[in-house]
Amino acid sequence: MSEIFQYIMSGLAVGSLYALVALGIALIYRSTRILNFAHGDITTAGTFFALTLMGFKLGYALSYFLAIIFGSVIAMAFYFAVLVPAQRRESTNLGQIILTLGFGLILQGLISYFGGTEPQSFPFPLSDSKTFNLGAVVVSELSLGTFAVGIIASLLFYLLVQKTRLGLAMRAVSENLQAAQTMSIPTRKILAFSWGLAALLGVIAGLFLAPALLLDPFFMLEPFLKGFAAAILGGLNSLPGAIVGGLILGVAESLAGGLVSIAFKNTLAFLIIILVLIFRPEGLLGKEFIERV
Repeated sequence: MSEIFQYIMSGLAVGSLYALVALGIALIYRSTRILNFAHGDITTAGTFFALTLMGFKLGYALSYFLAIIFGSVIAMAFYFAVLVPAQRRESTNLGQIILTLGFGLILQGLISYFGGTEPQSFPFPLSDSKTFNLGAVVVSELSLGTFAVGIIASLLFYLLVQKTRLGLAMRAVSENLQAAQTMSIPTRKILAFSWGLAALLGVIAGLFLAPALLLDPFFMLEPFLKGFAAAILGGLNSLPGAIVGGLILGVAESLAGGLVSIAFKNTLAFLIIILVLIFRPEGLLGKEFIERV
């Protein structure tokens, strides 16, 4: 039984990061009905930026803070410089999705050129080898910090969306863009902020994933796919669903890898996508999207 609790705790830690990635994906989809396939690459760019800053002896806190800002600025710049002109030319949603895919490939190339393609270790203040005993469960310092930051960031995000005037404007824009415009809500700025906020959540997840993984230009590919699966599991148009989906996927992966096979762990996310799309396309907490005309 203690072994199962061990797997559950490990799954909750990584699942909280999947939840942050899923929140970013769901936030953009909820606001614009666009799947942002550059989300993982923006996260990678921010994480590499943090590594570069630490090379100049800036310290952990300042480097991570500037990396988060850097990722948000990249996302907002992409929205204003690429997506807004495309929307003015009445680009379809599929066309805009292709633009995010192309932007991701451009970022991959730039990261490979400036950061190199060789895997690198990522300095981090929390240790993966230092452990704590919580009853019969042994938890590393990194896992405990990861879980705490993932939950706190998700909670703060939820409070921002649900309890502030800015969050109310974000919800209004996501529900009915035209109605929000008639109420003099600055929809472009709100959407740009949503892109920046999604990138912020992604970079936070990347900073905590990088110490456990070797940092290279593609290190966020698998976490992005897992976050995408979590968003689908919880419901692409449901922000609480993204959190629930991330935690469920993290625990399910950990249990599958520990009790069944480590190989099965890496395929579970894609099996979840298939099953959810077949039996409940809107996800666990999602609602069917109805276009207002």
